Parts: sequence; C-alpha cells; structure tokens
Amino acid sequence: MLNRTAFSHTDPDLVSVLEELRVREPIFHTSAFGSTRADFEKATAPGYWETSASGRRYSREFILTTLEQNPPIDAIAAGWQCYDHALRRLGPDTYLLTYTLRQIERLTRRATIWQTTSEGWRILYHQGTIVSAEEDDTFPRSWLEFPPWLPEKS
Repeated sequence: MLNRTAFSHTDPDLVSVLEELRVREPIFHTSAFGSTRADFEKATAPGYWETSASGRRYSREFILTTLEQNPPIDAIAAGWQCYDHALRRLGPDTYLLTYTLRQIERLTRRATIWQTTSEGWRILYHQGTIVSAEEDDTFPRSWLEFPPWLPEKS
C-alpha cells in the first residue's frame, strides 16, 4: 500500500519555515544559498559534512575548496527540478528537509539538516541517494526471492 503523504507531509505550523528553506535547495546550486566561498562558509556549520549519492563522504573543507575552484551550476538554468518537499522539526532550532531532485536523467532523494541561528540558516548535514526505481513502499523483486534479513541458505 502506497502512502505518498508519508513522504511529503509538513505540519501546517512549519509551512513558512519550509518555504524559507525550499528556495535554498538544492544546496550550493541556488542564488538564495549563495555564490561565494564566504556565502558557503556562512551557510554551512563548522562540522558540516555530506554523503553523496555515490556513498562517498565529503568534509566541509573539501566541498568549500572544490566549489571555489569549480563554481557550481545554477539549478534553474540547468533545468533541474525539485519536488515532494517535506519538513520535520528535529529540535527547537533544527529541521530535516527532504525532497526529490531530478537532474535531467538523474533522480535522487535529498535530505538536509538545517539549523537556524542568530546569523541565519546553516546546514549541519546533507545526503543524496540515487533512485533506482520510482516505487515506494515495496521491496525490490530480488528481496522477495532472497530476503537480505534471512541467513543465506547453504
């Protein structure tokens, strides 16, 4: 049974926060997030790190240096589409924003942990996961034959 609202629900009292954060995504690829190293430093917490869609982990310093040497593409100009945004409060000043990002042929699910501070919004963590099938709430067919939670048969 598919329950799409489970993946895109935002409590009504968080809609204004969702709208503030939605324009900053995808991170590093919107003018609202910033365009200079100083902008990116301000928008990322000192302990920020991320896990890419490939599964690689990247430190804040690696990302900042890479962005300085290779300015990021603008998501709107590139025709990228973000949708299915949802926001969940994790703590008094901390929020989890999730959404789907279509980059022409590539489809990923994204999750960013945002924190509001006296200096504005900053991100604590970000992760992207490649979508191999646009089917939610169902196991891959291979799991039906060989469930990964059961011991292997000898």
